Amino acid sequence: MFNPFKTVQARSRKQMRKATTLALGQVAGAMRPKPTKAKARPKSPLKGAGQALNRVNVQPKVSVKPAAKAKPPTATTRSRMPIPRGATFRSLTHEAPFGSLDYKLYLPATATRAERALPLLVMLHGCGQTPDDFATGTGMNALAEELGLIVVYPAQNRHAQQNRCWNWYRRGDQSRVTGEPALLADLTRMVLSTTPADPARVYVAGLSAGASMALILAAAYPDIFAAVGAHSGLSVGSAHDASTAMIAMKHGAPGSRSPAPMPTINFHGENDKVVHVRNGRYVAARAADAYPDLISTARKGRIPDGHPFVRQSHRKGTGKSFTEFWVITGAGHTWSGGSPAGRFTDPAGPDASREMLRFMLQHRTTLKLRKAAARVSAT
Repeated sequence: MFNPFKTVQARSRKQMRKATTLALGQVAGAMRPKPTKAKARPKSPLKGAGQALNRVNVQPKVSVKPAAKAKPPTATTRSRMPIPRGATFRSLTHEAPFGSLDYKLYLPATATRAERALPLLVMLHGCGQTPDDFATGTGMNALAEELGLIVVYPAQNRHAQQNRCWNWYRRGDQSRVTGEPALLADLTRMVLSTTPADPARVYVAGLSAGASMALILAAAYPDIFAAVGAHSGLSVGSAHDASTAMIAMKHGAPGSRSPAPMPTINFHGENDKVVHVRNGRYVAARAADAYPDLISTARKGRIPDGHPFVRQSHRKGTGKSFTEFWVITGAGHTWSGGSPAGRFTDPAGPDASREMLRFMLQHRTTLKLRKAAARVSAT
């Protein structure tokens, strides 16, 4: 049948494709962490973050000493941290039926002589980063050596995303059965089967786009992960394409309700110009909503000669916390407390790496819970 609007429609489709390509590029560029340090601004009250975060008991201000750690080496941003004798940090490739993934695997020196299985941490880098740079900036390998855990750093491929961003904002990469979550989960299972890793103590953490994907991964696979750490990320379901991702990053988006409780520790700079701090509040609210019977408290602190912060927690009495939300005054879109030897870090903030491990290592799963979570997630 003759279509008098054929030429106009073809032109319109071409313009739409061009606009979509431009929007995808803008998302990737915006998610790239900025190494510049923003000026501090007055702290806004915690609001709009859900019922679980609206009523908190703020305790008196305390001073927190920085965690003891070795002094960072004077080096360029692309230098590598030394590997202790007996430890390994290898470049590998994982092949799966639905794709392949390069990754770095850190095995501490204790892995060869450990009497029991070690915890496993999956670390997802941000846009414009690599596993080597992310490991250097977060100092996670040094902590893995100190605390005795295995760390795997998946590497996003430029063919999958030009700026090495994880595709957290695409519908096809937000579920259990397809896309990047399925590939990352398959990699995690493979590492579990080939290293002395403990299936009851598997964790995932990330920065920016990596944090957003870490939250998706933990929500989609509660049968694998016991806890999640997010730094400067967005809630699960906060976007479904490039356009909604830009809106969510700029203004904040609440995302979707958590399908099941998942212990969550979350860091966000109050002066973040890339991913609005409101997103951090939404991440914290979604995590806390899954634990309605916990007591909520908040404590203020300050790193000596560094940033002030507020830490919000949900716990049972004086026991371990099930959610934590750290808002860092004066910090931007960078990893808090990271090493200056890496890119996109802010050494003046609380040590996010150490605090994440302190939080996550308190949580574990059981075989019974893992089987139950697998059945529920499969339906």
